[in-house]
Amino acid sequence: MTLDLRFYLSLILRRLPIIAAIIFTATTAGILYAVSLPPVFRAEARLLIENAQIPDELAASTVRSTADEILLAIRQRIMTRDNLLAIADRHDLFAGATKMTAEQKLVDMVSRVSIYMPNTQGNTGVVTVSFGASEPELSASVTNEIAEQIVQWSTELRTGASASTLDFFEQEVERLTEELGQQNARILEFEQANRDALPESLEFRRTRQAAQQERLLQLDRDLASLRDRRQRLTELYDRTGRVVTTADARTPEEERLERARQELASALVVLSPTNPRVRALQNEVTALEEAVKEQRDAIGGGRLTPFQVQMLDIDGQIQFLAEQKAQIEQEVKDLERSIQATPGNSIKLAELRSNYETLRVQYEQAVASLSEARMGNRIEATDRGQRITMIEKAVPPAFRAEPNRKRISIAAFGAGVILSGALLFLLEVMNQTIRRPSELAKVIGAPAFGTVGVIEGPRPHRPAFSGNLALLAVFLINIPILMLVVHIYIKPINTLFGQATQGPDPSEVAAPAASGKTE
Repeated sequence: MTLDLRFYLSLILRRLPIIAAIIFTATTAGILYAVSLPPVFRAEARLLIENAQIPDELAASTVRSTADEILLAIRQRIMTRDNLLAIADRHDLFAGATKMTAEQKLVDMVSRVSIYMPNTQGNTGVVTVSFGASEPELSASVTNEIAEQIVQWSTELRTGASASTLDFFEQEVERLTEELGQQNARILEFEQANRDALPESLEFRRTRQAAQQERLLQLDRDLASLRDRRQRLTELYDRTGRVVTTADARTPEEERLERARQELASALVVLSPTNPRVRALQNEVTALEEAVKEQRDAIGGGRLTPFQVQMLDIDGQIQFLAEQKAQIEQEVKDLERSIQATPGNSIKLAELRSNYETLRVQYEQAVASLSEARMGNRIEATDRGQRITMIEKAVPPAFRAEPNRKRISIAAFGAGVILSGALLFLLEVMNQTIRRPSELAKVIGAPAFGTVGVIEGPRPHRPAFSGNLALLAVFLINIPILMLVVHIYIKPINTLFGQATQGPDPSEVAAPAASGKTE
């Protein structure tokens, strides 16, 4: 089946007045709707995101948030309910809308504010801020306030983050310092409580234990020898009634006394009685005489027999060695207990020292981080890190931003074309008359041998140019309506294409509008 372009073109030409009327009516309606919308002026301010002025290799800021994260946080704070309503109250944006609720005002403010955050290159980019208002000056004023809030919030967020980081590490260093002191005190207390069972002295104590055990064996041998000697002397004395000796047995004090007297006599031969040497010998003799007297008084005032002297000497040695043995045995027991307790103390001390070492490493890291936090806080306090600055303030716009009347008019024209095409298609579908040979062949089920064109006869009397008159009527009706609406909603007429009017000037009231610039 081939497409009969000539036939369809004839249909379009035949119904051209209807098509033109529909398109013109739709376009007129679109224009009327566009001019009925109130003008919205949107001033724009531009903010620049700057990189840090100091390279990170030299001194890095402690604020690691990207530009997109900072801008997103700022946007959320600016778009809060309280902030937007406060801006609206300061600029009397809803002075004439007394019946609007707070929720309606909030929705309207959210729709007016625009903060455009393009994709940043690295950490640098330009942020565009705008606000829609019915007056250019009002739009510029609100836009500048929002831009200043962005700059202020950027500074507060970065300085607040750096100050919070600095405060955290100061507290961390203080906490670790206190814990280090406490852990050191625990180690010292444990070492003082177990100073005799520490792992550092284990080798010394083992050596000492071996030496003392050897000493015990020697003492046992000496005691056994003395006891054997005492027993033999006792048996000899019991059998004979005396002990074998070459001279009278005397005590050591008596022998020393005899020698001191001999020395004193020899000294008096050559020295005077006042000589210091003579006086010292006299004092020694006197002291020994007192000692000998006390010994004799202890045994009844008589002299000791040789057997008694030897027994006393042997008993004294046995008692002395027994005392030494008891002391050494106690020391050996203490050494054994300390050696057995050393492994447990070693584990506990290693645990305490490990905790101390862990705290020390954390403390050193915290001190290093505190130094970086102080430098980062200094960088943010002096505004040397990443920052947002205003490079262009908003000025009252000369032309409106909304509505885009050209786009609305074009859309209305397109809608008219679509409607007219849909009408033509509907008429064509509903028309069942035979108008082409192909339609006739389709109806009779056989090809036609030939076709005869329309033989014109006398036409019924119809008003000439009826289609043109209908089209002219549509234009005559729509054009005055269009001009009336433009005159009502926009004044003066020369502002139809979007040029903002200035304040009325008496000298220019009668001057015709010369500007026709559109968006």
